[in-house]
Amino acid sequence: MIPLLRPGRLIALALAAAAIIVPGLSPASCSGFCPDPIVAADGTAVSDRFWFFHRELGREGAITVRLAAMTGTITYPPPRHDRIVSGLVPWAKTGIIVKDGLRQGSSYAALMMTGRHGLRFQHDYLHDAAVPGTARWLRLTRSGDVITGYTSADGARWDRAASATLKGLPETVRVGLFAASPGDLTLRETGLGGTIEEVRFTQAVGVFDHVTVEGSAGGWGSDSVGSMNETDWEKHHNASGVVSKDGTIKISGTGDIGPLPEEGARAIESSLVGLPLALLILVVLGARSAKTVATATFVTGLLAIGTVILAQSPDSLLTAFRVIVGCSLALALCTVIAHGLGRFRLLLGVALIALPAILTAFPLLPDPVAEWLLRVTPAAGFAIKQTLVEYPQVTAHYAPSTGYHPLPGWAGMAVLGAYALIVMLRRDEFRSPDRSA
Repeated sequence: MIPLLRPGRLIALALAAAAIIVPGLSPASCSGFCPDPIVAADGTAVSDRFWFFHRELGREGAITVRLAAMTGTITYPPPRHDRIVSGLVPWAKTGIIVKDGLRQGSSYAALMMTGRHGLRFQHDYLHDAAVPGTARWLRLTRSGDVITGYTSADGARWDRAASATLKGLPETVRVGLFAASPGDLTLRETGLGGTIEEVRFTQAVGVFDHVTVEGSAGGWGSDSVGSMNETDWEKHHNASGVVSKDGTIKISGTGDIGPLPEEGARAIESSLVGLPLALLILVVLGARSAKTVATATFVTGLLAIGTVILAQSPDSLLTAFRVIVGCSLALALCTVIAHGLGRFRLLLGVALIALPAILTAFPLLPDPVAEWLLRVTPAAGFAIKQTLVEYPQVTAHYAPSTGYHPLPGWAGMAVLGAYALIVMLRRDEFRSPDRSA
């Protein structure tokens, strides 16, 4: 019988394929309903939820305000989770914004004060720039598609902060004040030092005066972009919305405006949860079998991973190709390494290759330890499947257990390739005859 077709190997390959395919094609669980992500014009998955006090703005115009105060609320923070406290999360934000209507995901530019990152000029979700100083007078001007932000310490002398070109803005957009506050993210430590993220409701409040708008028609409107006023805090204490009195405008809001690091690529990342188990099976197979198993592993990976990824209808076929071929190659190289580890190849293969991949896929180890393992072990090669993006203006748990690898894909594959090359140079061991089933 041809060694590659021995029943034991076929069963192992089938089990590895099943470990990838079965969880990868299982329906997602979203309490019975999985809403489609909000996407910007370029297809980026975004968060776009805030309170908006707004009016129309033509092709030429401006809004000027003074930010008199910014406060906020954080519900039940650690360590005891038994109090509601005053405070602002780092990326709470309030300020002025020009937006293409009230539609979530539409183009915008905003000049804002944040909880801990000072003044910022942000536009179209992905773009964020720090604005020097702590000026409280803010101005946004529109000239066609160009939005420019200015700041002032006294409302008389103005400094240009930044500008952005929002291509395709309609003749009339919305301009006004806004407030948003993302959830308060903290990490709860598990028994082995791993961390699990916990997120609590927060709210930001901006108080403005000296509000003037040029080039505007119609009256003011007050709306939430995205759903709001669903929490007990908003229902019974301070509703998100606007209170206007004696020339002072107080606006309260929750939510965020920015990219979603976990969306867009979420289908690809979450569909490969069975990869560590498949790797364990294939490492055992590689340790017990000849180098020819690497070819079978590569083909099995192409079929199994390709089935899962293509079933997700990925937005980018190039990304899908990279993940499918890259992960299949990584699996094949891992079997090569496992076979060439010498006398205790099975034990060493599991400890060096499979165990790091399994331990880092779950919140079991401290994040620095997990990152270290994914830098120096062959499991680094699976960085090739990384499709999640880390954004500095978004608070998230960027760790291996949530899908973030410390190395870029090419660097991870280089680490894996170096291990495989070292093993292959040990020619006597690598070319040992195949005596296992």
